[in-house]
Amino acid sequence: MGKYLGPVCRLCRRERVKLFLKGDKCSTAKCPLSKRKKAPGMGSSKKGKLSYYGMQLREKQKLKRFYYLSEAQFHKYYELATKARGNTGEVLLQILERRLDNIIYRAGFTTSRKQARQLVSHKFFTVNGINVNIPSILIKKGDVIKIKENRINSSIIQENLNREISLPNWLEKIDAHTVKVIDLPLRSDIQDIQVKEQMIIELYSK
Repeated sequence: MGKYLGPVCRLCRRERVKLFLKGDKCSTAKCPLSKRKKAPGMGSSKKGKLSYYGMQLREKQKLKRFYYLSEAQFHKYYELATKARGNTGEVLLQILERRLDNIIYRAGFTTSRKQARQLVSHKFFTVNGINVNIPSILIKKGDVIKIKENRINSSIIQENLNREISLPNWLEKIDAHTVKVIDLPLRSDIQDIQVKEQMIIELYSK
């Protein structure tokens, strides 16, 4: 997420939702958000009603951090969404879900989007048989993502493949190492984060 090098659990605490930035740890009792509900920082205990602009900003930060993106990346996807047909907020979410690192995470090949980004950069995957090392590639309907043969036996891949995950209905497992995009994700398919995307569109539209 840009130049942020601090503990990512602070981001979850700041947004007060689980952003699943630490993989399986987020689903255990070790998750810092389960222990400390208060946002980080000395001013977190101050009381006061958040302005509408503040609520819009928090929704934007929440979604941006959920997909582990920089501000420039996130704004680029907003611009793409405004030029596409359909509800801009829903199109924005669809674009974010179509990122290669997100699909690899959704397929269960990695424990987090951050880890997916690292493995893509190290050429662990192919898209339609072509080597890729750019995590931000937008995948299309019909594309096939596969773990490269010479990477299958790596310890990190084997450990991840042994996990039980729930595959989204817009993805199809061809085999243990291959997944196909059989449809584009809908708004109803994104249930692991509660976000008011219309507020984000309003924020950028000012």
